[in-house]
Amino acid sequence: MQKQERAQTQAQEQGPGPDRPEPATGGAVPARPDGPHEAKPPTGPAAEPAGRFRSPLVLALGPLLVAAALWLWALPRIDFRHISEFGLLDRFPVTFYAALAVLTLGFVLSLRRAGTAPAWPAVYSVAMLVALKAPPAVLYETVRYAWASKHDAIITRLLAEGTVRPGTELSGGMSAYDQWPGFFALDAALVRAFGVDGAASFINWAPVALGLLTLPVLVLVYRTFSDDWRLVWTAVWIFQLANWVGQDYLSPQGFSYLLYLTVLAVVVRRFVRPGSAGRLRDRAVLDPAAAAVPPAATTRQRAVAVLLLVPVIAAVNAAHQLTPLMLCVTLAALCLTRRYRNLGLLATAAVLMLAWYLTMGRELFLDTLSTLGEKLGNLLANSRPGFAGEPTGPGPELVGSANVLMVLALGGLAVTAVLLRRRLARSALPLILAAAAPVPLVLVNDYGGEMIFRVYLFGLPGSAFFAAAALVPAAGAASRGATAARRTAIVALPLALLAMLAGFLPSYYGKEGMHYAQPGETALTRRALDRAPEGALILAATGAFSDAYYRYDRYERWFFTEQEVDENLRMLRDPAGYLAGGIPAGRPAYVILTPTQAEAVIGEGYLPAGGFDSLVAALKASPLFGVVEEGRYGIVLRYEPTTG
Repeated sequence: MQKQERAQTQAQEQGPGPDRPEPATGGAVPARPDGPHEAKPPTGPAAEPAGRFRSPLVLALGPLLVAAALWLWALPRIDFRHISEFGLLDRFPVTFYAALAVLTLGFVLSLRRAGTAPAWPAVYSVAMLVALKAPPAVLYETVRYAWASKHDAIITRLLAEGTVRPGTELSGGMSAYDQWPGFFALDAALVRAFGVDGAASFINWAPVALGLLTLPVLVLVYRTFSDDWRLVWTAVWIFQLANWVGQDYLSPQGFSYLLYLTVLAVVVRRFVRPGSAGRLRDRAVLDPAAAAVPPAATTRQRAVAVLLLVPVIAAVNAAHQLTPLMLCVTLAALCLTRRYRNLGLLATAAVLMLAWYLTMGRELFLDTLSTLGEKLGNLLANSRPGFAGEPTGPGPELVGSANVLMVLALGGLAVTAVLLRRRLARSALPLILAAAAPVPLVLVNDYGGEMIFRVYLFGLPGSAFFAAAALVPAAGAASRGATAARRTAIVALPLALLAMLAGFLPSYYGKEGMHYAQPGETALTRRALDRAPEGALILAATGAFSDAYYRYDRYERWFFTEQEVDENLRMLRDPAGYLAGGIPAGRPAYVILTPTQAEAVIGEGYLPAGGFDSLVAALKASPLFGVVEEGRYGIVLRYEPTTG
């Protein structure tokens, strides 16, 4: 009894911390018994200011206000119009980085009271999301990211024509967007509903909007497997920092990924089979941070839930090609557990996927099947990112290194937690299976050089949860090892989160020279495309530039460096002759070369350093190409074979 009293008194003196959640009594701390050896707290007017500064409200709100002030001061001082080889990394003022660091430390402090005040970690998570991804939306006058402007062009065409033509062949694989039009139809409806000129008016806010919508879904998933709010919010925080893949822009993948997580949340919470939990509802065998398995659902309840999920799964199929397959393999992996063996839901998802593949998406589906022979089992080629060689230049090289280090750090932490916290791994086995399920798809296809990134993205929810479990030790365990782990976490948690923040920034903003186009560049591109007659061939070094797909249904495009590096080196020996050899006789052709293309071909490894400049010089000097327009924002040339 005396030992219990001493332990209780010691816990009250130390107060809650990252490893010491507040008592389960709603935060009420029992009165401390007086004793002859206790240090009395100071009283009187001198103690009042110190007490105010140590109040829970000040400790929670103070870092948030400081970070907001630093961020708002830094925002107009971000020199985004003069992006260098390191993207925005050396354009951000020091106060921007300071704001992110203060937010991180404030989040760690908020975890001390996460059990009784979980709203504060939520506020900090939202603040970090906005701080990281809102600057382009606030500052840029043009659409950030070339593929976002491509989707804007698709939405614009859908608004103009009011229909899709899945059987019409369009160059550059653009027919696929008519075969999976669900996401673009939704955006067209939003444009009409809000009465704006086009999707470009809100397109840069998509990462923030999708992040805000994803956050509560992640909380639902993580709360299914943990009662510890510290672990839940740390997993959400790590998910945000580790989500550097860049698929959260206005895209079918970003939208369908949100729906995928929604289906996963419903399944793990509402599809438990009766009698399948075993001892996983017995607190004595569970990890202290683990949640008991949710209540079982009857066959009728599961059938009703399947019917309710059919529209969501159908929307996934209408929006994206790959996500339905990822959903099916995840549901199949969950069937390996007796807890979530729901063959009816898996069959429903598979039937909806095949129905879409064989009707609206038939052309692309059959084309993909024809390439399986050469790609099936080719792990080395399928796991290679991008189309070309290694990125060149200090900025892209830093991005590549940061990506690798982020993957290793996340994977190392997750594996450590799975090995050391086996009871948590047992109860959260569905998250392990969901994280591992997409991996075999690397053996099937390269998905245009992006399969490795998509596997990482779909494995991220489970990986983030166990990475958080490695940094947030279980509270309540009394062993020496558990005590040492809690003491270590006091330092390890903030350091790990700051390290992940340091990895996210170059991964997300290190290639910003490819993603931001000056208004003058987009104006030059549109003038060139408006000038070109319908049916003309448009040449560009790469499609990674703003408005590359403007009026895409009226002409054919040739992005001539998006091929093997050896072929590009051969092209550089005689650029004019090489391009002229690929232009059909009598076909009007124009070449558009812009600064963002120059960044892209070097950053993605298409051309060696100096290759883009030599390409421009060679075309200008050739009698086969005449300059139509030239300036600081790029150059437009017209193919003139009669003068050669």
